[in-house]
Amino acid sequence: MYRISGAVEAKDGYKESVGAKDQRPMHATSQSLRPYLQCVRSSLTAALSLSNFASQASERHNVPEIEAASSPEVILNPLTVSRNENERVYIEPSINSVRISIKIKQADEIEHILVHKFTRFLTQRAESFYILRRKPVKGYDISFLITNFHTEEMLKHKLVDFIIQFMEEVDKEISEMKLFLNARARFVAESFLTPFD
Repeated sequence: MYRISGAVEAKDGYKESVGAKDQRPMHATSQSLRPYLQCVRSSLTAALSLSNFASQASERHNVPEIEAASSPEVILNPLTVSRNENERVYIEPSINSVRISIKIKQADEIEHILVHKFTRFLTQRAESFYILRRKPVKGYDISFLITNFHTEEMLKHKLVDFIIQFMEEVDKEISEMKLFLNARARFVAESFLTPFD
């Protein structure tokens, strides 16, 4: 059985779990984003207490219960961590799997198109990411599925770190793509209008 422990932030910029020996560096994030990511981190850490559980409906089958939904008694209450109406994480835990769905911030139509293209690019390569679902949950942009086999093969805190880092990096990536797109559009408009000067 896993023990859920609190988290403290040390003066030297490291975050350490009480009762745990590992120390992970905090990423440079904005002040408003940090509490949101810390809440997602602690919620994911608690939800990833998974165990091997054979299917009650089919003999010799072990399927992610959150996907199969064949036994409602092994599916736990879902949790939504929301920063605002456009940015939220939906965590659906069960006894042997957790589905994490992320709604990426989209301020305007350009960001909406960029997020759609970016997530489509990733989901087409889902087999290379192991925990990425091909189709996101309705109302969200991208979904991950972590099973007990993933937590047995990989370090649990590294899986949580990956999700948190993905959430940090995807916003930066979309912002950079938008800046590049605007610069390119400006250059194209200038070169198009040059003959008319």
